[in-house]
This record gives sequence, C-alpha cells and structure tokens, in this order.
Amino acid sequence: MVAMNLKAGTMALMEQREATEREMNAIIDRLCQPGGPGISGSLVDEEGFPRSDIDIPSVRADRHRLAELRSDHKDITDKINENLQVLHSAKVARNSSSPVRREGEGSIQASFDANSVPSSSSPDVLPKDTASMMDTDIFVSVPFAIVDEITDGSPAVEDGLQLGDLIMKFGNVESGDGLLQRLASEAQSNQGHPVSLVVMRQGEQINLTVTPRLWQGRGLLGCHFRIL
Repeated sequence: MVAMNLKAGTMALMEQREATEREMNAIIDRLCQPGGPGISGSLVDEEGFPRSDIDIPSVRADRHRLAELRSDHKDITDKINENLQVLHSAKVARNSSSPVRREGEGSIQASFDANSVPSSSSPDVLPKDTASMMDTDIFVSVPFAIVDEITDGSPAVEDGLQLGDLIMKFGNVESGDGLLQRLASEAQSNQGHPVSLVVMRQGEQINLTVTPRLWQGRGLLGCHFRIL
C-alpha cells in the first residue's frame, strides 16, 4: 500500500512537472519571438537607453517567473528521483524475498483460470493495470537541460530541435557534473556524425538525431543549452 501511494504521488509530481514545463515553454516562446529580447538579452539599446520596442516590465516579469519555474522544476525533479530510488529499492527487495516456486507447490499469489476473475476487494490481488505499473522497471530519464536559444537555419533547426525542448539525453550525456563541458565535447567529437538525442516536448518524449556540423553561424549546432 505504501508503495502504491508513493507511485501515485510520483505520477502526480510528473504531471506537475509537465505543467511547469508547459508554462516555461510559453514564457520562452514570448521572450524569443522575432524582435524579442530572448532569455537573457539586453533591455537597453546601443546608447544605453531602455529599449522602446519591447514592454520592459513584462519582460522582467517573464524572466522572474521563468527563474521561479526553473527552481520549482529542479525541486520537483529531485523529489521524483528520490521517489524512484525508493520504489526501485522496494521492488528489488520484493523480488529477492519472493520464494522460488517449485512444481506442485502453491504460489503465494492466487491462481485462477480463464473463467475465474479475482475480486477487486481482495487484499492479495492488485488490479491488472496497477500490477503492471508496479512491475514495470521504474528507472526513467529526466531532463537536465533546456534549449533556450536557437537560430533559424541552423543544424539544430534542420535536424528537428525546437526552442523549449528539454534535453534528456545527448549522445552519451545524460546527467551528472560538468554537463556544459561534456555536451560541448560530445558535439565536437561527433562533428559530421549523427548523434542520438532524446527530448521532452510538451510532456511527450521524442527521439531525434542531430549532426553537429559547420555552417554559416556560430557553433556546430546553432543553439544554446541551459542546464536545469
């Protein structure tokens, strides 16, 4: 029962994280629209005066809200990871403690034939969907970076990346320390070669392949990853 409650709580956290990601994407879209200041662009013109072509108070409010959402996203992700570790440990313990079933001996779970349906009120029988969820391997990747800047016509755009995509895996890079350096190294070492990429886009996991390469703009991809 505790594991089921923890599983339900983790699923709720994942839904909360998806809602956070959607709000982050909406803010990033507003800030990075044509003529916009972007995530961190200057709010003053070349002469040092406030830009007259943008709504500076709104931009500052969006940037402040985005910073809050990023902090919330990190806290939620940390809690999800913590719950997944507990669930995984519980599953390992449950599997290791299960007795080996021998031929002719009874199973610890109730057996039934095609004409027998266990009662949902029975404390020893989980609903089929719940049982499948609990038995499914619970390790899942979590985003560690977001595409917060991307240039039109760049390799990143041509290969399918979009502004606001949450990076879950880039080649051999998934998580850990020194992510920016590792991402740069992964791109440089694979120049001209396809790199597998897994992103979260509006709550959906998407598999892509990008090829770091020279082009008329800066870098090998033409986009910027911000670590979450």
